[in-house]
Amino acid sequence: MIKLFGAQRCHKTQYYQTFLKTRNLDYAFLDVEKNNEFAEELRNLYENRKLNFPTITINQKKLRNPTDKELEKWIKKLK
Repeated sequence: MIKLFGAQRCHKTQYYQTFLKTRNLDYAFLDVEKNNEFAEELRNLYENRKLNFPTITINQKKLRNPTDKELEKWIKKLK
């Protein structure tokens, strides 16, 4: 399960949306500015409880602004 925590206005969030879509990957986009539950879920991932977005989770792995290479590596582990 891939989750993308971000905000629609954020260019980096948009980049990751395109990255995942062009690879035909199923993912959940969780807009932390429009939904307090998503914001709380993201805060719970970090000890400082900040809204560090974009953050991508792949199963239990948390990736904060990953490089394409790093993201590809974790996506391959899903298969």
